[in-house]
Amino acid sequence: MLNQEQIRKFEDAFLAPYAMKSHNTRGRVHKESEHPYRSIYQRDRDRVIHSAAFRRLEYKTQVFVNHEGDYYRTRLTHTLEVAQIARTIAAALKLNVDLTEAIALAHDLGHTPFGHSGEEALNELMAKFGGFNHNLQGLRVVDLLEERYLDFPGLNLTWEVREGIAKHSSAFDKAIKVKALAPDESPTLETQIVNIADEIAYDNHDLDDGLTSGLLKESDLEKLPIWNNIFKAISKKYAKIDTEKRKYLIIRSLIDMQVTDLIRQTEQRINRLKLKSHLEVKKQKENLVTFSNQMQKLRGPLRNLLMDKLYHHYRVMRMANKAKRFIEELFKVYAERPQQLPPQIERRISTDGIRRAVCDYIAGMTDRYALDEYKKLFDPYEKV
Repeated sequence: MLNQEQIRKFEDAFLAPYAMKSHNTRGRVHKESEHPYRSIYQRDRDRVIHSAAFRRLEYKTQVFVNHEGDYYRTRLTHTLEVAQIARTIAAALKLNVDLTEAIALAHDLGHTPFGHSGEEALNELMAKFGGFNHNLQGLRVVDLLEERYLDFPGLNLTWEVREGIAKHSSAFDKAIKVKALAPDESPTLETQIVNIADEIAYDNHDLDDGLTSGLLKESDLEKLPIWNNIFKAISKKYAKIDTEKRKYLIIRSLIDMQVTDLIRQTEQRINRLKLKSHLEVKKQKENLVTFSNQMQKLRGPLRNLLMDKLYHHYRVMRMANKAKRFIEELFKVYAERPQQLPPQIERRISTDGIRRAVCDYIAGMTDRYALDEYKKLFDPYEKV
C-alpha cells in the first residue's frame, strides 16, 4: 500500500524542483495525524469536495440566474472547468497537480448568490463593518463556518491551499492580504496557475453561454482576430459543419490555444530564472505564470467585447440590479429581526455580531434558496 514515504519519493522524482511538494508544507492551523496513503493536498481536495459550501455552488450564479435555464454555467460547473484546465497546466509543467486541484476547487467557496452583484451588495451593506470580499469569505468558510469535525472548526486545510484562496486574483477578483499567509510573498506557481485558469474558463464559457442565450451574436465576434482566424480555419476544413458544432469546436480551440501558449511562455520564464526550489518562487516580485505578449494582445479585445456586449447587456444588468435588491431587503429584515434566523446562525451573533452573522448566512445561500427566503418573508400568501 502507498504510504507517506513513497508519496515523498514520488514527488521528489517526478515533480519539478520548484513545485510545491507536500512534505514542504507549512502545515495546518490545528495539528492532526496525516492520512496513511493520501498526500496532504489530496486530503484537502477531498475535504473541499465533501463540504456543504462546495455542494451549494451548483445553484449559485455565474452570469445567468438559475431559473434562466439549466444549460448555463453555475459556480460549480465553472469550478470544475477551472480545475480541469489548471490540472492540465500543472501536469505539463511538472507542478503539484493535487495542490493545484485543491486550490481550484476551493477558489469560489466564498461566493455569494447572484454572482458579483451579490458580492457588491454585501460589500456595501458591510462597508462600516469590515466589508465583504469573497476570498476572505472563502477563508471564513474553510477556517470557521464549515462544521464537520469534532476536533477543530472548519476544514483545517493546509497553509498552501488557504494561501491560494487568499491570493486568488483575476479580472473579477482581488487578492487579499492576510498576515498569517505571508502577504508580501509571491504565491506558489500552483496558485498562479489557478488564477489564470479561472480567467481562461470565464472567458470561454461566458462566450459559449452568451452565444447560446442570444445576447452575443457571431457577427459581434467576426472582427476579433482570436475568433476569426479559428473560424476561418474550421469553416475551410469542415465546409458543411452546423452552427452549434462549429461554436463548440471554436471554443475548444480557443482554450487549447491559450493553454498551450501559457505553458510555453511560463516554462520559458522559469528556465530563464533557473529556479531551484519553491522558496525561490516565493521571492519573485511578479507572477511567473503568464501568456506571451502576442496572446495578451489577442485576448484583450475578446475580454472587452464580453464586458460590453454580455456583462453590460441590459438584460444582465436588470438581473444584477434585481438580485442586489433581493440581497439588500433580506439583509435588512434579518438584521432588524434576528429571531427570524435559523438557530445555528443566531448563535453566531454573540461572537461575530448581528451584521457579520447575517452576512455569513446570506453569502452561503444559493440563488434558489435566497429567492425562496424572499418569497417567505415578503409574499403574504407564501407559507413560512
